[in-house]
Parts: sequence; structure tokens; C-alpha cells
Amino acid sequence: MPGTALEMEPVEPQSLKKLSLKSLKRSLDLFSPTHGHVAPPDPESKRIRTSHKVAMEYKGIKSTNDIPKQGNPRGQEPAAPSNALALPGPEGSRDQGKGVSENALVVGPTLQSRGKNEGGLPGKSTTVIPASSSSSRNFSTSAIIERIPSRWPRPEWHAPWKNYRVISGHLGWVRSIAFDPSNTWFCTGSADRTIKIWDVASGKLKYTLTGHIEQIRGLAVSTRHTYMFSAGDDKQVKCWDLEQNKVIRSYHGHLSGVYCLALHPTIDLLLTGGRDSVCRVWDIRTKMQAYALAGHDNTVCSVFTRPTDPQVVTGSHDSTIKFWDLRYGKTMTTLTHHKKSVRALARHPTEHSFASASAENIKKFNLPRGEFLHNMLSQQKTIINAMAINEDGVMVTGGDNGSLWFWDWKSGHNFQQAQTIVQPGSLDSEAAIYAASFDLTGSRLITCEADKTIKMWKQDENATPETHPVNFKPPKDIRRF
Repeated sequence: MPGTALEMEPVEPQSLKKLSLKSLKRSLDLFSPTHGHVAPPDPESKRIRTSHKVAMEYKGIKSTNDIPKQGNPRGQEPAAPSNALALPGPEGSRDQGKGVSENALVVGPTLQSRGKNEGGLPGKSTTVIPASSSSSRNFSTSAIIERIPSRWPRPEWHAPWKNYRVISGHLGWVRSIAFDPSNTWFCTGSADRTIKIWDVASGKLKYTLTGHIEQIRGLAVSTRHTYMFSAGDDKQVKCWDLEQNKVIRSYHGHLSGVYCLALHPTIDLLLTGGRDSVCRVWDIRTKMQAYALAGHDNTVCSVFTRPTDPQVVTGSHDSTIKFWDLRYGKTMTTLTHHKKSVRALARHPTEHSFASASAENIKKFNLPRGEFLHNMLSQQKTIINAMAINEDGVMVTGGDNGSLWFWDWKSGHNFQQAQTIVQPGSLDSEAAIYAASFDLTGSRLITCEADKTIKMWKQDENATPETHPVNFKPPKDIRRF
């Protein structure tokens, strides 16, 4: 009726904060009993997920139902299908799983055999993995991966090396060495600021060249010209004409001492690295700097060159090794495997590989990509200043404590540990080996040392594998791929 109006209760005005708290309390009362409870598993979704995973991992595997039975008579019914999976392999590997239970995963070699050997590659075995009867087995991909044999190669036998001559003549530490391409003489650079040329056969001094005003850190003799190159702490790089025995060119540009030097084998280029963290590329004839290969963060202390890319490889005190593209003067690759200064690099004379030495380890790398191959199997535990490799697979490393270690290149086995003896009148601490080089035949080794001497080494002719057997224990924790 119009006279009687329905009176509404007045709504109490509430703040936004109070309304929010009310809504939060209601939500908490509603959902708190089931808070933290996981929804019950759905068997259908689990089945779909498992079947998808199995289909993705074992896509290329055929069921044994698809493999035709050999020698089944026509009148007999085929046997009941077995719950087994098999990888296709060579024909000879199909009959190897006859004695295995039906519920098994048979894995055959995946590589095709070469030549007439139809049974697969040697060392590649068929692996049979028993499977449980449960249908919800979680198969692992490790079941179908072909196993790589972890047999470390045995080292070749090398005769031990012995010291047969000590040459004295320098008045300071002997820091560098280089051989003549004719293998008749070699030159050494010293902290007495002289370069001395010695006869290889007799060890007698032939000439003394002066011109540097600081110690000489790098030497190289050209195979294309009658030139010898030297570099030292006086920032100077000099070219000596060996017909006149005098300096004919100087290469100016380094901002600090020059620590290493190398000649390109096919182009008239000279490479020098020093404390200014740059490897400089010089044109021998024009004395012009072709490139300044900048990128290292510390002293460039080792360099070698190759005829093909990477044509320049440098090692530095920043613990990195860099491959350089000589066309553009830029870095191709940087290897960061070492933890300490890479003071020595040595390229194998016949293989496409090289070794690098730092205080924590000696590592072997492949060329041209720089793949890490393996560490040497022992640690010299000293700063390694010098390293050399000959064609017979003998690598030698010389350390700051006077240790001279000989290694088998192929396996990384250390087959001899020699200790240099300082000449009378020198301190025992002056035993460091600063440079080492094999002659062109690889039968003689010359080391330059801190006791101001040059020592010549050769292999012991009387040693045999019976008198000096190889004491080799293959590593267990390193796998060779």
C-alpha cells in the first residue's frame, strides 16, 4: 500500500581498509582447510605424459616384433610377441641376445662396420640391459648410448736423456736460444747483453755480438734469409745480417720489454710480444708494423706461428691463449683453460696440435680449432719457463727450480725427471731453466740456465726397455674421447 513504505536498515559506513580485511578473512576461512594439499594425481594424464616421454626417447628403436625370425618353419605359429626393444645393428649382432630373457632392452652397435668385419668394430660390444616386469619403468637414455672405451693409450718407450756437455761463457743468466737451419751452430742470448754463437758439434764459441743494452729475451734465425732476430728488455727488436755480423734494421714500437719472438714460416713477417700486452707484427723488409694484436690483459710471454690459420698463437700472463686471424688482425679464439700465467707454448713439429705450460698444469690442445685434448698425467709443481717437442714424440719442460722433465707426447706420461746441477760457485737457487730447444734432428737438447751455463743433453745409447722399463699407470678418473 502507498501509505506503508518498507523502511531499509541504514548501512554503516565502512572504510576501504576494513572491507579489505573482511574479504581477506572470508577467503582464508574458505580456503584454509585445503591450503598446502596437492591435488590428487590423474592417472590418465600420467599415462599420456609417460607415453610421450617414451615415444620421444625411443623414437628410432624398433620392436622385436618387427625383426623377422630366422629359421622359423612354415607350419609353426610365430612365438608370442616379447616385450623387448632392440636397436638395429650389424647382422652379426642380431643373434647375440638369444639367451636373454624376453623382457630386455637389447642395444647393438650403432656404427656400421668397415671392411670385411661384419661383426662390428673392435671394442664395440652389445650391451644387454635387463628390464623389470613393471610397465611403468622409466627408461634412461644411457641405455642406448654406445659406450666409449676409456682405455688410455700406452706410452711409447723412450731412452732416458743424460747431460754430456756444459758450456760456460756468458756472464749472466742465459735467457734464449735459437738453432741455425743448417744445424751447424746455435745462438744464445743472455742477461750480460750479448749474443753468442756456438758450434753444435764441439760446443766452442764462434762469435760474440753486442748491441743490446738489456738482457736478450728472444732469438730467431730465418730459414729464408741470412738474418737473425733478437729482442730484449731494452724495448728493441734488432735484425742482424749474419754475413756482416752487424745490425742492419731495428723495429721500434714496443712500449716496454720484449719477452718473446717468432718468425712466420712462409711470409716475411716477424712477431714479438712483450710487457705492453701486445703482440706486434712487423714487415721484415720495410721495418713497418703491420698489426698490433691487442687483446691480452697482461704480458705476452710466448708466441708461435703456423703456415695456416690460426697463423699466430700467443700465451700471456693473464692465463689465456689467443688464436689470431692474421688477415684482419683480430682474435679468432680465446682459450681460458689455464688458471695461471702461460709462460711456454710449443707446437708439435708434425701433428696439428700444441702444448701450453703454466704453473698448475701442462695442457694439450688440438689445432686449428683449439679443442682441449688432455692434461699431462703429472704436475711439475713449479713455474715452467721452457718447453720443446721433437719429432719422436718427446716433450721436455724446464722449471724455475731446475727440474727438467721428459714426457711422452701421445699419452702424457712423464718418463724421466732430471734435476740440473748448478756449476761450482753458483747458488743452489740459481738453477732455473729459462730456455730449451731440440736441434733439427731432435737427437740433442740444449738448455739455457740461470747459473750462466748452457747444457747439452742426449739420449743414453746403452738404455733398453729392459734396463729402463716404462712405469705407467693409466689414469682412472680421466676419460679420453
